[in-house]
Amino acid sequence: MANPKTLARLASRIQERAAHCLAHEIKDPRAGFVTITRVEVSSDLSHAKLYYSVLGTEGERSKVEHMLQSASGFIQRQVTGVLSMRRAPRLTWRYDDSIEHQATVDAAIRDAIERDRRINPLAHAEVPEPEPIVDEKLVLQSEINDFLDEQAEEEGDEPPPPARHGGKSH
Repeated sequence: MANPKTLARLASRIQERAAHCLAHEIKDPRAGFVTITRVEVSSDLSHAKLYYSVLGTEGERSKVEHMLQSASGFIQRQVTGVLSMRRAPRLTWRYDDSIEHQATVDAAIRDAIERDRRINPLAHAEVPEPEPIVDEKLVLQSEINDFLDEQAEEEGDEPPPPARHGGKSH
């Protein structure tokens, strides 16, 4: 059995390298909104579970799952290259639903506080009014559009000035 510090260091290194692969080396558009949330390495160092989350719909999640399965050999080789081990752990992918679970619990708590306040307006006076829930997909799309606009301005992709005709004047 490996030292817990060794397991943590190994998990961190695997997460770092796999995330780098997804962000910069895999030329698949399905890799766009994948986040590796954590890595668990078995005590005998033979297996590593990479937990990931996906920003998007169930269909996008399915596409990312297929992409990860098809890219797993490449990612395995890249991770093996940075580890100083005779045998690198075998990587397996698991969807991490903790973010959705957290959102569900948060919504239930907000709902309970709101119902309590309707019954007794002084209830939960120490709890600040909840901020309105914002559709994160719309916020993300807005941020992406702002980023693309900034990139276009930096690259000089502004609309060309009106064409001037150098012919004879009429």
